[in-house]
Amino acid sequence: MNRVLLEGSYRHWGARSISAAVTEGRTTAVQVVDRAFAELESQDDYLRCFRRTWPGRARARARAVDRAVAAGARLPLAGVPLAIKASEGLRSVQVRRLLNAGCVPIGATSVPRGTSWQTWGCTDRGHTRNPWGPDWTPGGSSAGSAAAVAAGIVPMATGVDGAGSTRIPAAWCGVVGVKPTRGRLPSRDVSQLAIGGPIARSVADAATYLAVTLETDFGAGIDSSEPARAVFSADLGFAHAEPRTAAVAERAASSLSGAGALHLRRAAVRLTDPGEAWLGLRRHAARLSLPEGERLRGVNDAALDEVFADADLLFTPTTPMPPHGHSGPGDQMSVDLTWAFNLSGHPALTVPAGMDDTGAPTGLQMIAARGRELRLIRMAAVLERLQPWPLAPTVEGSAEVRRSARARR
Repeated sequence: MNRVLLEGSYRHWGARSISAAVTEGRTTAVQVVDRAFAELESQDDYLRCFRRTWPGRARARARAVDRAVAAGARLPLAGVPLAIKASEGLRSVQVRRLLNAGCVPIGATSVPRGTSWQTWGCTDRGHTRNPWGPDWTPGGSSAGSAAAVAAGIVPMATGVDGAGSTRIPAAWCGVVGVKPTRGRLPSRDVSQLAIGGPIARSVADAATYLAVTLETDFGAGIDSSEPARAVFSADLGFAHAEPRTAAVAERAASSLSGAGALHLRRAAVRLTDPGEAWLGLRRHAARLSLPEGERLRGVNDAALDEVFADADLLFTPTTPMPPHGHSGPGDQMSVDLTWAFNLSGHPALTVPAGMDDTGAPTGLQMIAARGRELRLIRMAAVLERLQPWPLAPTVEGSAEVRRSARARR
Protein backbone atom coordinates (compact mmCIF):
# COMPACT_ATOMS: atom_id res chain seq x y z
CA MET A 1 0.00 0.00 0.00
CA ASN A 2 1.33 3.45 -0.95
CA ARG A 3 0.86 5.48 2.21
CA VAL A 4 0.80 9.26 2.36
CA LEU A 5 4.06 10.80 3.51
CA LEU A 6 4.26 13.76 5.86
CA GLU A 7 3.54 17.13 4.34
CA GLY A 8 6.35 19.31 3.06
CA SER A 9 10.00 18.67 2.35
CA TYR A 10 11.77 15.86 4.17
CA ARG A 11 14.39 18.38 5.32
CA HIS A 12 11.76 19.98 7.57
CA TRP A 13 10.48 16.79 9.19
CA GLY A 14 11.24 16.52 12.88
CA ALA A 15 11.93 13.32 14.77
CA ARG A 16 8.69 13.48 16.74
CA SER A 17 6.57 14.07 13.62
CA ILE A 18 8.30 11.18 11.83
CA SER A 19 7.70 8.84 14.75
CA ALA A 20 4.03 9.84 15.02
CA ALA A 21 3.49 9.31 11.29
CA VAL A 22 5.15 5.88 11.33
CA THR A 23 3.24 4.82 14.44
CA GLU A 24 -0.09 6.01 13.02
CA GLY A 25 0.48 4.30 9.67
CA ARG A 26 0.69 7.51 7.63
CA THR A 27 4.11 6.45 6.35
CA THR A 28 6.61 3.67 6.96
CA ALA A 29 10.10 3.62 8.35
CA VAL A 30 11.32 2.29 4.99
CA GLN A 31 9.83 5.27 3.15
CA VAL A 32 11.40 7.67 5.60
CA VAL A 33 14.85 6.13 5.35
CA ASP A 34 14.61 6.24 1.57
CA ARG A 35 13.98 9.98 1.80
CA ALA A 36 16.93 10.37 4.16
CA PHE A 37 19.26 8.67 1.69
CA ALA A 38 17.93 10.78 -1.16
CA GLU A 39 18.80 13.89 0.86
CA LEU A 40 22.19 12.46 1.76
CA GLU A 41 22.98 11.71 -1.87
CA SER A 42 22.05 15.25 -2.93
CA GLN A 43 24.18 16.99 -0.31
CA ASP A 44 26.96 14.86 1.12
CA ASP A 45 29.34 14.93 -1.83
CA TYR A 46 29.56 18.65 -1.11
CA LEU A 47 29.26 18.75 2.70
CA ARG A 48 31.16 15.52 3.51
CA CYS A 49 29.22 14.86 6.72
CA PHE A 50 29.64 11.10 6.58
CA ARG A 51 32.65 8.82 6.63
CA ARG A 52 30.53 5.74 5.96
CA THR A 53 26.89 5.13 5.10
CA TRP A 54 24.86 1.98 5.69
CA PRO A 55 21.99 1.87 3.15
CA GLY A 56 21.48 -1.89 3.25
CA ARG A 57 21.68 -2.14 7.04
CA ALA A 58 19.44 0.92 7.44
CA ARG A 59 16.69 -0.43 5.21
CA ALA A 60 16.79 -3.80 6.98
CA ARG A 61 16.51 -1.98 10.30
CA ALA A 62 13.61 0.14 8.95
CA ARG A 63 11.75 -3.00 7.89
CA ALA A 64 12.20 -4.40 11.40
CA VAL A 65 10.76 -1.19 12.88
CA ASP A 66 7.76 -1.41 10.54
CA ARG A 67 7.13 -4.99 11.62
CA ALA A 68 7.34 -4.02 15.28
CA VAL A 69 4.89 -1.13 14.79
CA ALA A 70 2.50 -3.40 12.88
CA ALA A 71 2.64 -5.82 15.81
CA GLY A 72 1.56 -3.07 18.19
CA ALA A 73 4.86 -1.69 19.49
CA ARG A 74 4.81 1.98 20.47
CA LEU A 75 8.31 3.31 19.95
CA PRO A 76 9.03 6.95 20.85
CA LEU A 77 11.44 7.37 17.90
CA ALA A 78 9.92 4.90 15.44
CA GLY A 79 11.59 5.16 12.04
CA VAL A 80 13.67 8.24 12.84
CA PRO A 81 16.88 8.38 10.75
CA LEU A 82 19.90 8.80 13.02
CA ALA A 83 23.51 9.75 12.29
CA ILE A 84 26.15 8.20 14.56
CA LYS A 85 29.42 9.90 15.47
CA ALA A 86 32.09 7.69 13.91
CA SER A 87 34.25 7.55 17.01
CA GLU A 88 31.30 6.31 19.05
CA GLY A 89 29.98 3.44 16.96
CA LEU A 90 26.83 1.43 17.57
CA ARG A 91 27.59 -0.13 20.95
CA SER A 92 27.47 2.82 23.34
CA VAL A 93 24.69 2.98 25.90
CA GLN A 94 23.05 6.00 24.30
CA VAL A 95 23.05 4.43 20.84
CA ARG A 96 21.60 1.15 22.12
CA ARG A 97 18.80 3.02 23.86
CA LEU A 98 18.07 5.05 20.72
CA LEU A 99 17.89 1.84 18.68
CA ASN A 100 15.53 0.31 21.22
CA ALA A 101 13.35 3.42 20.83
CA GLY A 102 13.04 2.83 17.07
CA CYS A 103 15.81 4.91 15.50
CA VAL A 104 17.35 3.84 12.19
CA PRO A 105 21.11 4.56 11.93
CA ILE A 106 22.09 5.61 8.40
CA GLY A 107 25.82 6.20 8.72
CA ALA A 108 28.92 7.22 10.68
CA THR A 109 29.70 10.93 10.73
CA SER A 110 33.03 12.70 10.36
CA VAL A 111 35.31 13.54 13.27
CA PRO A 112 38.74 15.23 13.22
CA ARG A 113 41.90 13.46 12.21
CA GLY A 114 45.32 14.48 13.43
CA THR A 115 44.33 17.80 14.98
CA SER A 116 45.44 19.09 18.35
CA TRP A 117 42.21 21.07 18.96
CA GLN A 118 39.41 18.97 17.63
CA THR A 119 37.09 21.55 16.15
CA TRP A 120 36.89 20.59 12.51
CA GLY A 121 36.03 17.36 10.77
CA CYS A 122 37.64 15.29 8.07
CA THR A 123 36.68 12.43 5.78
CA ASP A 124 38.58 10.50 3.14
CA ARG A 125 37.14 13.10 0.72
CA GLY A 126 38.46 16.10 2.66
CA HIS A 127 37.21 18.57 5.28
CA THR A 128 33.57 18.57 6.35
CA ARG A 129 31.89 21.83 5.32
CA ASN A 130 29.54 23.91 7.43
CA PRO A 131 26.10 24.02 5.73
CA TRP A 132 25.97 27.78 6.41
CA GLY A 133 29.13 28.49 4.44
CA PRO A 134 31.74 26.31 2.73
CA ASP A 135 34.70 28.26 4.13
CA TRP A 136 33.66 27.62 7.74
CA THR A 137 34.30 24.54 9.85
CA PRO A 138 31.20 22.93 11.35
CA GLY A 139 33.10 22.69 14.64
CA GLY A 140 33.99 19.52 16.43
CA SER A 141 34.68 17.00 17.29
CA SER A 142 31.09 15.98 16.47
CA ALA A 143 31.56 17.78 13.16
CA GLY A 144 29.67 15.58 10.74
CA SER A 145 26.83 14.99 13.20
CA ALA A 146 26.11 18.71 13.51
CA ALA A 147 26.47 19.36 9.79
CA ALA A 148 24.14 16.47 8.89
CA VAL A 149 21.47 17.73 11.28
CA ALA A 150 21.79 21.35 10.18
CA ALA A 151 21.57 20.33 6.51
CA GLY A 152 18.37 18.36 7.09
CA ILE A 153 19.86 14.97 6.20
CA VAL A 154 18.76 13.63 9.61
CA PRO A 155 16.66 15.25 12.34
CA MET A 156 19.04 14.12 15.08
CA ALA A 157 22.52 12.72 15.57
CA THR A 158 24.68 11.50 18.40
CA GLY A 159 27.36 13.67 19.93
CA VAL A 160 29.96 12.95 22.59
CA ASP A 161 31.16 15.95 24.57
CA GLY A 162 34.46 15.91 26.46
CA ALA A 163 35.32 19.61 26.28
CA GLY A 164 32.54 21.04 24.12
CA SER A 165 32.51 18.52 21.28
CA THR A 166 28.70 18.45 21.10
CA ARG A 167 28.00 22.08 21.98
CA ILE A 168 30.59 23.77 19.75
CA PRO A 169 29.52 22.17 16.44
CA ALA A 170 25.85 22.56 17.35
CA ALA A 171 26.43 26.28 17.95
CA TRP A 172 28.39 26.82 14.75
CA CYS A 173 25.83 24.89 12.66
CA GLY A 174 22.79 26.64 14.18
CA VAL A 175 21.19 23.67 15.94
CA VAL A 176 20.64 22.36 19.50
CA GLY A 177 23.28 20.40 21.41
CA VAL A 178 23.17 19.07 24.97
CA LYS A 179 25.82 17.81 27.39
CA PRO A 180 23.99 16.06 30.25
CA THR A 181 25.11 15.99 33.87
CA ARG A 182 28.23 13.88 34.38
CA GLY A 183 27.20 10.39 35.44
CA ARG A 184 23.76 10.43 33.84
CA LEU A 185 25.16 8.12 31.15
CA PRO A 186 28.12 5.77 31.43
CA SER A 187 31.24 7.33 29.94
CA ARG A 188 33.66 5.27 27.87
CA ASP A 189 36.26 7.97 28.54
CA VAL A 190 38.48 6.83 31.42
CA SER A 191 38.74 10.44 32.66
CA GLN A 192 34.91 10.57 32.85
CA LEU A 193 34.96 14.02 31.23
CA ALA A 194 33.14 12.94 28.05
CA ILE A 195 29.43 12.17 27.92
CA GLY A 196 26.98 11.45 25.11
CA GLY A 197 24.15 13.76 24.17
CA PRO A 198 21.90 14.90 21.35
CA ILE A 199 22.40 17.17 18.39
CA ALA A 200 18.97 18.04 17.01
CA ARG A 201 17.21 20.71 14.99
CA SER A 202 14.51 21.35 17.58
CA VAL A 203 14.34 21.51 21.35
CA ALA A 204 11.43 19.06 21.37
CA ASP A 205 13.47 16.47 19.48
CA ALA A 206 16.46 16.97 21.80
CA ALA A 207 14.12 16.46 24.77
CA THR A 208 12.78 13.22 23.32
CA TYR A 209 16.31 11.98 22.69
CA LEU A 210 17.28 12.78 26.29
CA ALA A 211 14.14 11.17 27.68
CA VAL A 212 15.12 7.96 25.87
CA THR A 213 18.84 7.95 26.62
CA LEU A 214 18.65 9.19 30.21
CA GLU A 215 15.51 7.10 30.85
CA THR A 216 13.86 10.19 32.33
CA ASP A 217 10.28 11.45 32.25
CA PHE A 218 10.53 15.06 31.13
CA GLY A 219 6.79 15.50 31.63
CA ALA A 220 7.32 16.25 35.33
CA GLY A 221 9.65 18.59 37.16
CA ILE A 222 10.06 22.27 37.91
CA ASP A 223 7.19 24.71 37.68
CA SER A 224 7.76 26.51 34.38
CA SER A 225 5.29 29.27 35.28
CA GLU A 226 7.80 30.87 37.65
CA PRO A 227 10.41 33.11 35.98
CA ALA A 228 13.89 31.70 36.38
CA ARG A 229 16.76 33.62 37.94
CA ALA A 230 19.58 33.89 35.44
CA VAL A 231 23.08 35.32 35.21
CA PHE A 232 24.86 36.26 31.96
CA SER A 233 28.65 36.13 31.74
CA ALA A 234 30.49 36.77 28.50
CA ASP A 235 33.83 35.47 29.74
CA LEU A 236 33.42 33.37 32.95
CA GLY A 237 36.11 35.57 34.45
CA PHE A 238 39.05 34.37 32.35
CA ALA A 239 38.15 33.98 28.67
CA HIS A 240 38.05 36.58 25.90
CA ALA A 241 34.87 36.53 23.85
CA GLU A 242 34.77 38.49 20.60
CA PRO A 243 32.29 41.37 21.05
CA ARG A 244 30.20 40.44 17.99
CA THR A 245 29.77 36.88 19.29
CA ALA A 246 29.00 37.91 22.86
CA ALA A 247 26.50 40.54 21.68
CA VAL A 248 24.39 38.01 19.75
CA ALA A 249 24.27 35.65 22.75
CA GLU A 250 23.40 38.43 25.17
CA ARG A 251 20.58 39.70 22.94
CA ALA A 252 19.07 36.22 22.93
CA ALA A 253 19.28 36.03 26.74
CA SER A 254 17.75 39.50 27.00
CA SER A 255 14.84 38.44 24.79
CA LEU A 256 13.98 35.78 27.37
CA SER A 257 14.04 38.43 30.06
CA GLY A 258 11.87 40.75 27.98
CA ALA A 259 9.33 37.97 27.51
CA GLY A 260 9.09 37.45 31.28
CA ALA A 261 10.65 33.98 31.22
CA LEU A 262 13.45 34.98 33.57
CA HIS A 263 15.02 37.71 35.64
CA LEU A 264 18.39 38.37 34.02
CA ARG A 265 21.31 40.07 35.66
CA ARG A 266 24.98 40.51 34.94
CA ALA A 267 27.24 39.18 37.65
CA ALA A 268 30.95 38.68 38.07
CA VAL A 269 31.31 34.94 37.49
CA ARG A 270 34.95 34.29 38.29
CA LEU A 271 36.20 30.87 37.29
CA THR A 272 39.81 29.85 36.97
CA ASP A 273 40.89 28.86 33.46
CA PRO A 274 40.17 25.10 33.51
CA GLY A 275 42.73 24.21 30.87
CA GLU A 276 45.46 22.97 33.19
CA ALA A 277 43.05 20.83 35.24
CA TRP A 278 41.32 19.44 32.14
CA LEU A 279 44.55 18.57 30.37
CA GLY A 280 46.05 17.07 33.50
CA LEU A 281 43.08 14.80 34.06
CA ARG A 282 43.00 13.67 30.43
CA ARG A 283 46.71 12.97 30.25
CA HIS A 284 46.78 11.13 33.55
CA ALA A 285 43.30 9.62 33.55
CA ALA A 286 44.53 6.44 35.20
CA ARG A 287 45.25 8.41 38.38
CA LEU A 288 42.51 10.97 38.78
CA SER A 289 43.75 12.16 42.17
CA LEU A 290 46.32 14.52 40.66
CA PRO A 291 46.61 17.12 43.44
CA GLU A 292 46.88 20.27 41.32
CA GLY A 293 44.18 19.24 38.87
CA GLU A 294 41.81 18.36 41.67
CA ARG A 295 42.60 21.59 43.49
CA LEU A 296 41.80 23.66 40.41
CA ARG A 297 38.62 21.72 39.81
CA GLY A 298 37.61 22.31 43.43
CA VAL A 299 38.13 26.07 43.08
CA ASN A 300 35.74 26.25 40.13
CA ASP A 301 33.23 23.91 41.76
CA ALA A 302 33.07 26.27 44.73
CA ALA A 303 32.62 29.29 42.45
CA LEU A 304 29.79 27.57 40.56
CA ASP A 305 28.14 26.56 43.81
CA GLU A 306 27.99 30.27 44.65
CA VAL A 307 26.45 31.07 41.26
CA PHE A 308 23.73 28.46 41.59
CA ALA A 309 22.98 29.43 45.18
CA ASP A 310 21.46 32.64 43.76
CA ALA A 311 20.55 31.66 40.19
CA ASP A 312 18.76 28.89 38.35
CA LEU A 313 20.65 29.38 35.09
CA LEU A 314 24.00 30.65 33.91
CA PHE A 315 24.23 31.98 30.34
CA THR A 316 27.33 32.46 28.20
CA PRO A 317 28.11 32.55 24.50
CA THR A 318 28.72 28.92 23.55
CA THR A 319 32.00 29.81 21.88
CA PRO A 320 34.16 32.89 22.27
CA MET A 321 34.37 33.42 18.50
CA PRO A 322 32.50 32.57 15.29
CA PRO A 323 33.36 29.48 13.23
CA HIS A 324 36.88 29.55 11.86
CA GLY A 325 38.21 28.23 8.58
CA HIS A 326 39.38 24.73 7.76
CA SER A 327 43.01 25.43 8.67
CA GLY A 328 42.13 25.70 12.36
CA PRO A 329 41.50 28.30 15.07
CA GLY A 330 45.02 29.71 15.38
CA ASP A 331 45.70 30.92 18.91
CA GLN A 332 42.01 31.09 19.86
CA MET A 333 40.47 28.46 22.11
CA SER A 334 37.02 27.44 20.94
CA VAL A 335 36.58 25.40 24.15
CA ASP A 336 37.19 28.33 26.52
CA LEU A 337 33.53 28.67 27.52
CA THR A 338 32.55 24.99 27.46
CA TRP A 339 35.14 22.75 29.07
CA ALA A 340 34.73 24.09 32.61
CA PHE A 341 31.37 22.30 32.72
CA ASN A 342 32.86 18.97 31.69
CA LEU A 343 35.11 19.28 34.72
CA SER A 344 32.33 20.40 37.06
CA GLY A 345 29.75 17.97 35.67
CA HIS A 346 26.98 20.56 35.26
CA PRO A 347 24.50 20.02 32.41
CA ALA A 348 24.93 22.51 29.57
CA LEU A 349 22.91 23.16 26.42
CA THR A 350 23.52 25.31 23.37
CA VAL A 351 20.62 26.79 21.47
CA PRO A 352 20.74 29.03 18.37
CA ALA A 353 20.97 32.68 19.42
CA GLY A 354 21.01 34.23 15.94
CA MET A 355 23.55 35.25 13.33
CA ASP A 356 26.43 37.67 13.71
CA ASP A 357 27.12 40.45 11.18
CA THR A 358 28.85 38.02 8.81
CA GLY A 359 25.92 35.59 8.78
CA ALA A 360 27.67 33.07 11.04
CA PRO A 361 25.45 31.08 13.46
CA THR A 362 26.00 31.91 17.13
CA GLY A 363 25.01 29.81 20.14
CA LEU A 364 23.69 30.76 23.55
CA GLN A 365 24.97 28.33 26.18
CA MET A 366 22.71 27.59 29.15
CA ILE A 367 24.07 25.88 32.27
CA ALA A 368 22.00 24.61 35.20
CA ALA A 369 22.61 22.91 38.52
CA ARG A 370 23.56 19.25 38.31
CA GLY A 371 20.63 17.02 37.36
CA ARG A 372 18.50 19.92 36.07
CA GLU A 373 18.43 19.13 32.35
CA LEU A 374 14.71 19.80 32.34
CA ARG A 375 15.28 23.41 33.35
CA LEU A 376 17.56 23.85 30.33
CA ILE A 377 15.11 22.18 27.97
CA ARG A 378 12.22 24.36 29.09
CA MET A 379 14.13 27.61 28.78
CA ALA A 380 15.53 26.65 25.38
CA ALA A 381 11.98 25.87 24.21
CA VAL A 382 10.90 29.37 25.22
CA LEU A 383 13.70 30.90 23.15
CA GLU A 384 12.77 28.70 20.19
CA ARG A 385 9.20 30.02 20.36
CA LEU A 386 10.39 33.62 20.65
CA GLN A 387 12.82 33.48 17.73
CA PRO A 388 12.43 30.35 15.60
CA TRP A 389 15.67 29.53 13.84
CA PRO A 390 15.92 28.69 10.16
CA LEU A 391 17.10 25.48 8.59
CA ALA A 392 20.48 25.84 6.93
CA PRO A 393 20.36 26.60 3.20
CA THR A 394 20.62 23.85 0.65
CA VAL A 395 23.94 23.22 -1.05
CA GLU A 396 22.82 25.46 -3.88
CA GLY A 397 21.76 28.21 -1.48
CA SER A 398 24.83 28.40 0.77
CA ALA A 399 26.85 30.51 -1.66
CA GLU A 400 24.02 33.04 -1.84
CA VAL A 401 23.89 33.22 1.97
CA ARG A 402 27.58 34.11 2.07
CA ARG A 403 27.22 36.72 -0.69
CA SER A 404 24.34 38.38 1.18
CA ALA A 405 26.36 38.40 4.43
CA ARG A 406 29.33 40.05 2.70
CA ALA A 407 27.02 42.70 1.21
CA ARG A 408 25.73 43.57 4.71
CA ARG A 409 29.24 44.30 6.03
